[in-house]
Amino acid sequence: MTHDHDSNGEPTDRRHALECMIWAGTGILWTVSGGVPVSLGLLGEAEAAEGASTGFTFLQISDSHIGFDKAANPHAVDTLKEAIGKARALPEKPSFMIHTGDITHLSTASQFDTAAQIIGGSGFDMHYVPGEHDVIDEGTGRAYLDRYGKGTRGAGWYSFDQNGVHFVGLVNVVNLKAGGLGNLGAEQLAWLADDLKAVSASTPVVVFAHIPLWAVYPEWGWGTDDAAQALALLKRFGSVTVLNGHIHQIMQKVEGNVTFHTALSTAFPQPAPGTAPSPGPMTVPPGQLRNLLGITNVAVKRGKEELAIIDSTLAGS
Repeated sequence: MTHDHDSNGEPTDRRHALECMIWAGTGILWTVSGGVPVSLGLLGEAEAAEGASTGFTFLQISDSHIGFDKAANPHAVDTLKEAIGKARALPEKPSFMIHTGDITHLSTASQFDTAAQIIGGSGFDMHYVPGEHDVIDEGTGRAYLDRYGKGTRGAGWYSFDQNGVHFVGLVNVVNLKAGGLGNLGAEQLAWLADDLKAVSASTPVVVFAHIPLWAVYPEWGWGTDDAAQALALLKRFGSVTVLNGHIHQIMQKVEGNVTFHTALSTAFPQPAPGTAPSPGPMTVPPGQLRNLLGITNVAVKRGKEELAIIDSTLAGS
């Protein structure tokens, strides 16, 4: 592969990737090779089928906020159902689905029950991590752990392997730092170091957590205070993809071998960093809402380090 260079000798395509931040739209496909993504546009059905046949795909949904009923979206249950329907209609069935937190809005039993009924109807194997809205029941997170904590450690962190890819679910919504910044904590970081010891440097790694592991906008708490310590443990791997939720919009960033990608919500959008006095549910005209809600599909091809990431909105085809 050849690269054009700028006046400083830096490859222009890599510079573009490092600077790229993608906002919610009709869907973007990224092929991640050696940690550097190349924008290819939306996959056609034939390409999607080929990707699935030579590897496997998985889905990410995030920020369902079951129980939310304010003006930004009085029908969060319905848009979650719509997102699950979109996932079930994919031409190739994903191997599993991950939910990157804020399953509920207030951590109540009835909200967890409703979410379980809707998401359970998808037929997909599920992997969860909590959002801050899932652990506010008396400040313990017990309601979340009672449902999703089996086989996890601490506040719910864990790892698993699928088709040669190592997946790590982290929890950064307990003991939040000043301004709402995420926090992993010493115990979880020690576990992560131990978990990664047995993983080959050539193994693709996918990390998923609720709050971004890069400083999207610390003024709004959109970042994780001790993320640098976790990322240092991932430096030796050739391909690392970090999937987050929390900010309810698509942003992507590349730092060395790590591609960071945040997902749309299925409930309501939030403003772009710095464009409003504070974060929070953003009301848009009803005809625009489904352009700002959606799901993420990730394809992994056997024998390659590429991960193709497709974001699609509820309004998309």
